[in-house]
Amino acid sequence: MGIKVAIIGCGSIAMHRHAPEYKANPYVEQIVFYDRNEDRAKKLAKKFDGQVAKSVEELYNDPTIVAISDCSTNDVHHIHTSQALLNGKHVLCEKPLATTVKRAEEILKAQEKTGKKLMVAHNQRFTKAHQKAKELIERKELGEVLTFKTTFGHGGPESWGVNKSNSTWFFKKERSFTGVAGDLGIHKIDLIHFLLNDEIDEVHAFHGALDKVDEHGKPIEVCDNVVCALKTKKGRLGTASFSWTYYGSEDNSTTIYCQKGTIKIYQEPNVPLLIETKQGEVVKYQLEPIQTNDNQTSSGVIDAFVDSIIHDKEPAITGQQAIATLKVIEKLLQ
Repeated sequence: MGIKVAIIGCGSIAMHRHAPEYKANPYVEQIVFYDRNEDRAKKLAKKFDGQVAKSVEELYNDPTIVAISDCSTNDVHHIHTSQALLNGKHVLCEKPLATTVKRAEEILKAQEKTGKKLMVAHNQRFTKAHQKAKELIERKELGEVLTFKTTFGHGGPESWGVNKSNSTWFFKKERSFTGVAGDLGIHKIDLIHFLLNDEIDEVHAFHGALDKVDEHGKPIEVCDNVVCALKTKKGRLGTASFSWTYYGSEDNSTTIYCQKGTIKIYQEPNVPLLIETKQGEVVKYQLEPIQTNDNQTSSGVIDAFVDSIIHDKEPAITGQQAIATLKVIEKLLQ
């Protein structure tokens, strides 16, 4: 007997990630879709053989729905996710957990009150290359981590969003809040926390709207680029760049510099993980390529979330971990 799940928000992330991965999961037997634009919900329901809800309250009040994916826009995560939890649903919330740490803390209060599971969709933790890199770091194969650099950039969300135009909500301050920092940067901050088993606590950053314009030809209200220097609680130093203006191939790479060598992740197209030792030895790990907007593969997020429900265990990415990452994003944008 499988579980019944629901998705709030039927945009690109629901269409390309959540819906197909729920559909492919053997423990999920039914998906219910809700979107303020009912036509979008109907379109996904038809594609994935699901049902349509007329209102978000219908999802909350349906006792047969066990879990909800919150794929709504950033500005309403704290409302939908909190309400879903308070109505007894397990919740997988898209990143960022909320637009501010204060709003994210509201969600955690709701989760603690109900004891339901809350997972946040920081999907970079699930790639084979990142998991192998973490294993190497934990075993101290190359000694201690000293410094790092990470980047995530592509040509911008206007080519990825549902309406495929620069009227995208990602460019709107009141809906996106954090621009490229909360869209791409948050993934890499979470990844550094995950890989190093550490947290960034000091930040020096520059950010701005350098090139993107809205549907009226005016500079967008949020940043399209961030460049920053970072220091972790354990004293590791690093740099990070996040961009919506990499008008070429996507860059989703990370380099970890250790005492005895270097770990290069997603830098070479055909070598997802490459190790270079101090002695000049090179080790190549032939693992799966990273998921991109143009190359959709299973992220592993949905399977991990469903597994935490079925087997009653702590989700792979908790609300507390998501808040630790969100605190860094807030510091970046101060």
